[in-house]
Amino acid sequence: MNLHTIMTVCFALLWCLTPLVAQDVQVSGLFDSSVSLAAGAGKAEAFAYGIEEYTNLRIRTDIGDYARFYGAFNLIAAAGSSLNTAAAMSALNAATASPLGSSPYIAGDNYAAAMELERLYFQANSNAVDVVAGLMPLRFGYGQVFGPSDFLNPRNVLFPDARPRGIIGASAAFYPATAKVLAFAAAPKSLMNANAINSAGKGFRFGLSADNDWNWGSIQALYVFETPQSIAPDGRHQIGLSLKADVELGLVIDALYTYNHAANTAAITGLSASAGFDYSFLNGSLYVLTEYLYNGASSITARSATNPAGLFAKRHYAYALCQYMFSDYTNASLSCIAGIEDASFMSVVSLYHEVFQGMSLTVSSQFPLAIDEDGEFAPQTMGQHFSFTTKVRLRF
Repeated sequence: MNLHTIMTVCFALLWCLTPLVAQDVQVSGLFDSSVSLAAGAGKAEAFAYGIEEYTNLRIRTDIGDYARFYGAFNLIAAAGSSLNTAAAMSALNAATASPLGSSPYIAGDNYAAAMELERLYFQANSNAVDVVAGLMPLRFGYGQVFGPSDFLNPRNVLFPDARPRGIIGASAAFYPATAKVLAFAAAPKSLMNANAINSAGKGFRFGLSADNDWNWGSIQALYVFETPQSIAPDGRHQIGLSLKADVELGLVIDALYTYNHAANTAAITGLSASAGFDYSFLNGSLYVLTEYLYNGASSITARSATNPAGLFAKRHYAYALCQYMFSDYTNASLSCIAGIEDASFMSVVSLYHEVFQGMSLTVSSQFPLAIDEDGEFAPQTMGQHFSFTTKVRLRF
């Protein structure tokens, strides 16, 4: 019996038995049906299509008066180029064998399908402390675009609709005065010799964060220690700071500094920092957001041999978004990420319409552009001149 069969049976049993042991079970989710077309560039095919059917199902139930159980999983069926997109967005890598030695995709007659466990955790609350443990979300910082201090699941600007991953870990939150102090631990991520099947504890992370809210904004401080592994035999230390202020503009500063003694991380090379602002015009009809990222060569966001999961190869990036609301149900937006050093750009134009409550339609197109054909976001590098995607989303 393979892993997919076991997971399917477990969820079927959970689905059937949960109503018998809980009085209040809430089931929610969404379904996306997407079709994309792309004009290839470089060595890519001249024309490519992609189809994806994606469902996220979530279960939540109260356990007594002080505890709650959460579960969620994804079902994906895809064909064509959407298999590559699904792999990037869901971290289900169909091209590279996982540490367990098999691909998560199962081939059908004209599609490939996968099932992914997304959340499986409990939360227990008391007057003194809130405890969460299991496969859970654990996010940090206030950054809206790059978010360097969100180190466990760094976001990818090229996939704004990417599905956030959970982590195996635990946290305990305390609330002295008006502040919140969070102690947490997270199992090693799949990087070099630190992966989920490593039982030596290499790459385990322990940390503390503290945040406080005021009328004008919020601030969060973060410290993380990562246990020694081959790329950091003395361990790694990370210090983060995130600030948001609601004045005339909405201002955000988010930074994470990584220190690795063995790699002789020096001065600013271990720093990943972003800063930006957002503002609304015309009584809220026009929304503008912009953010800048500095990406140090040894930072958490840098792409390198010791950090293959890093997203950025250059040092300086900028992002801008302009969104106009035609009504409460329809909006259009233009966004662009720019690699400042090589003058390369990736622009996205999209139109969103809520057909009725619970159903929406999004049409978008992505355009890479660069002065140098070897630029990071050049058509030759991205493998396409443009792409066009239509997505129907149902929420229930």
